[in-house]
Amino acid sequence: MNDDFSLLEINLELGTLVVTPRAFEFDNFSVFATLLLQRLDAKLIDQQSSADLHQWLIDFEGCQLLLKAEHYTASMWLELLVLSEIEPLIFIQQLLSRD
Repeated sequence: MNDDFSLLEINLELGTLVVTPRAFEFDNFSVFATLLLQRLDAKLIDQQSSADLHQWLIDFEGCQLLLKAEHYTASMWLELLVLSEIEPLIFIQQLLSRD
């Protein structure tokens, strides 16, 4: 399984960072999400799933983010809860770009 999270696209206005791995499949979201959390040393706080959307509330170094995946776009992304806390998102982008 290819868990390469290096294809990153950040949108500072929306407070999102696309982290979709090359081999991403919506039905395997929990596998990819767990790998990402391990790589970031982040912690799962809560999770919700529906037929076409997965949402995990995570904690990354004291900043809470949503990790989301959507079936229709076959994408996975991190989303800020507070737009003014953009620094952790930028740091995550840099961290994943180095791996």
